[in-house]
Amino acid sequence: MESDLKSKEILNNLKSSDTEFLIDTIDKIRESGNRMIMEGLFDLLHTTADAEVKGSIIALLSELKHQESAILLLEAIKNEKYLNERKDLVCCCWQNGLSYIDHLPLFVDLIIDESFQIAFEAFTVIEHMYGKTEDQVIDQECKKIEAAYQNANKEKAYLFNELLTILKDIPEKSQFRND
Repeated sequence: MESDLKSKEILNNLKSSDTEFLIDTIDKIRESGNRMIMEGLFDLLHTTADAEVKGSIIALLSELKHQESAILLLEAIKNEKYLNERKDLVCCCWQNGLSYIDHLPLFVDLIIDESFQIAFEAFTVIEHMYGKTEDQVIDQECKKIEAAYQNANKEKAYLFNELLTILKDIPEKSQFRND
């Protein structure tokens, strides 16, 4: 109950127009690790024009440490509402070091369907992926990439070629974390 009240207070604080107060609130979120208010952060990232506030939110999302938070970040990436923030949100995925192996098809689709900037960030997420996945999933994603290669520009074709190599050699453990 107290947690819900604190979450509501934080969500309310995220509606402030005071940059300093917002950044302080975002720092408090970092300290508490409260996942319940992430949607409020995504909304603020979407609506604010303040570069300092945006940077503070991106920094927080880039430092997520709880695997459950990855699901919320992925939901925001898939949400068309946050299309303008998609590049930054995808970038946070490889920066926070959480495991996204179970969402490999989403990142392959981002590489195929999105602009080169978003595709490059999604490529980097896959480059940093680790964990076990079914051979069938890898085969299916390789077929999607090979099909997309037919209509790819030079930049995307390069990513596709590199991606086919990476997909066949995803490590089981992270090189950067003690999982």
